[in-house]
Amino acid sequence: MPLIPKGIVKKISQRYIAGDSIADAIRVAKQLESVNVVATIDVLGEFKTLKEQVEREKKETIRLLHAIKEHQLKSYLSIKLTSIGMDIDEDYCFENLLEIVTIASEEGIFVRLDMENSPYTSKTLDMYRKIREKGFSNIGVVIQAYLKRSEADIQSLLEYKPSIRLCKGIYVESADIAFKDPDHIRTNYKKLYHLLIENGAYSCLATHDVALIDYCLQDIEKQQFSKEQFEFQMLLGVKEEERTKIVQKGHTMRVYIPFGEDWYGYSTRRLKENPQIALYVTKALFRLG
Repeated sequence: MPLIPKGIVKKISQRYIAGDSIADAIRVAKQLESVNVVATIDVLGEFKTLKEQVEREKKETIRLLHAIKEHQLKSYLSIKLTSIGMDIDEDYCFENLLEIVTIASEEGIFVRLDMENSPYTSKTLDMYRKIREKGFSNIGVVIQAYLKRSEADIQSLLEYKPSIRLCKGIYVESADIAFKDPDHIRTNYKKLYHLLIENGAYSCLATHDVALIDYCLQDIEKQQFSKEQFEFQMLLGVKEEERTKIVQKGHTMRVYIPFGEDWYGYSTRRLKENPQIALYVTKALFRLG
């Protein structure tokens, strides 16, 4: 990845990042709603270590909440705790999160706490619990199926009747704490899916793995789960044909829309993760795209 020129990464990232501004994110969200797809929008920026950086991130996030309300979108907010001060001070981070969730609640908007790499797993879940104990229900979390701890984490959250986005996981983690074999990860994903949906958690099935999507669809139909119990989620610009098929079946599909100037870190992680995007890079490098 370091060998790929930033200009190429920028060009390719335009497929799956809305742009630099809130206006770009709103435009893409409206486009998606026109084809019966809803969104979760993220202001890109993580691992902030200076308060002035965090204050800028928070201000932009609050502006985004007001824009979602103003444009009457069905979108909600995704946010990473390291963008609002987790690496500076946990109490400071919580104060920022509480302010954002309070404003979101007033605007009728849901907030998803994105999950970051393993040093932040417990901290993120603790922040979720603290917000719920403040009486807010417009907040959810993410569980990563490749982490061996995830079953226990879900069990610990079920009392909240939580909204949980279930994904495979993207960060590089040690084999001591994470499953490495793709089949093991798929098996655990299925296990966690059942744990969520059968225990009343709102299950956000975030995956581009067609085999997993088909498995969940077949089980949902077999068990006759209400469409109010789950939704599917994908990244912007990835597996659009599969996304359309799910929408045509009448299921809720939510697409993750990132935007902002801090696009490079997000882009490189996605390029590493997704062979389809890597193909676009190869074509661009050889001027075939």
